[in-house]
Amino acid sequence: MAAPALPPLPPQLKSIQHHLRTAQELDKREPVVAYYCRLYAMQTGMKIDSKTPECRKFLSKLMDQLESMKKQFGDNEAITQEIVGSAHVENYALKMFLYADNEDRAGQFHKNMIKSFYTASLLIDVLTVFGELSEENAQHRKYARWKAAYIHNCLKNGETPQPGPIGMEGESFADAEREEAGSSSVHSGTTQPSSSSTYEANNIPTSNYTGIHIPPGAHAPANTPAEVPHNTGVTSNTIQPTPQNIPLVDPSLYSAQSAGEVRLTPEDFARAQKYCKYAGSALQYEDVSTAVQNLQKALKLLITGRE
Repeated sequence: MAAPALPPLPPQLKSIQHHLRTAQELDKREPVVAYYCRLYAMQTGMKIDSKTPECRKFLSKLMDQLESMKKQFGDNEAITQEIVGSAHVENYALKMFLYADNEDRAGQFHKNMIKSFYTASLLIDVLTVFGELSEENAQHRKYARWKAAYIHNCLKNGETPQPGPIGMEGESFADAEREEAGSSSVHSGTTQPSSSSTYEANNIPTSNYTGIHIPPGAHAPANTPAEVPHNTGVTSNTIQPTPQNIPLVDPSLYSAQSAGEVRLTPEDFARAQKYCKYAGSALQYEDVSTAVQNLQKALKLLITGRE
């Protein structure tokens, strides 16, 4: 079922254009993520301008797209349950981030990796649909946007980027895209991202990025969505999958017994459900470590009433 076509994007709503383009790119391989990209664009657009005729017309058509997708994937838990959807989008964003980060640390700099960094930052934007970002995700977003701009500008100026987390300078991805408008750019298009897509170095201490945090056992799976195209010249053995460090099962869980007076609140049940959903979503990306950790958290909460 084809989604209704959108009219031209009004200039007032140009800040959501990259999220909409990302949705279009993911329609076939990740329709759930594409759905939430459009939902984010819809919610953001409504806040910007829902009154002028051209914006109202555009947002109305975008709402039709969302309704069409909701009907098409109505039996998908990631669409019908926000907890599952949040875990799905977060894992996919991390997957994109890890692919780009692995390429960066290996010293393999190319446009596909730059785009993956930037797309990861856009998908972290989308997580605000489900509530406030965690501090970790907020830092990943700023780091990914800055890395995309830094590497892009280095390559444009004929310089060799420094791999991995480093002290940051004031660079914006908006500047990089503006300079490549009309040519072969990271994100095709002629208008720049909004100020929300711009990293200002003085907002974050550089020390925050001397050791960017990656969850234990996380790695870029072999079927990463941003696989290096064959024509980039990057060999297939650039990145070898990192063996996962599977956490030991907490021995206390074997002997733990539920005290008769433990009473789980609705909030406890909701948290346990969240951990189980996160575990299920992690398994979709073969991230056994994260799945085990979340399942253990759920078990401990259900057995002892404590996290």
